[in-house]
Amino acid sequence: MDDILLLSTGGTFNKVYNRINGTLEIDKSAYALHKIQEKWLSNYPIDTIIHKDSLDFTPEDREQLKHYILNSPYSKIVVIHGTDTMHLSAKVVAKALNDKTIIFTGAMVPFSIDPIEATANVASAIGFLHATNNSAVYIALNGRVAEYSKIEKNRTEGYFEYVTKENTKSN
Repeated sequence: MDDILLLSTGGTFNKVYNRINGTLEIDKSAYALHKIQEKWLSNYPIDTIIHKDSLDFTPEDREQLKHYILNSPYSKIVVIHGTDTMHLSAKVVAKALNDKTIIFTGAMVPFSIDPIEATANVASAIGFLHATNNSAVYIALNGRVAEYSKIEKNRTEGYFEYVTKENTKSN
């Protein structure tokens, strides 16, 4: 058995169009992850918690995520999370982490609208987990993978990039 869990917390990655009210809503079934696995012929365990856009995450949600990860029997976990505040959740998890490798990923376009970005980001995260044995918290987005404090969302250009002296995080 691969010791990797896919944990979905919501975010744009999981949004689907509601035909009744015309809004994008978080799918609680992890349909996107199941569909990706079906196409890959893989069978990683999937679980879901929180089910929110990351802009709606509370400190209590981040504590719930941290406790879930710390109590999980899995040593490697891919966390599907909204891109706007994943760095905040990653920081909370990193402060408590001991012997696990956690990688946060997500998508800026819902899988249900265009599956390419979401699939590429999950593939990068899983591939990285297979290639490392370091216990740390990472972010994998837009073809980049780094420890959570060394990668950030460029809110002007709309993609993730490595942190440099010129673009140091203010959060």
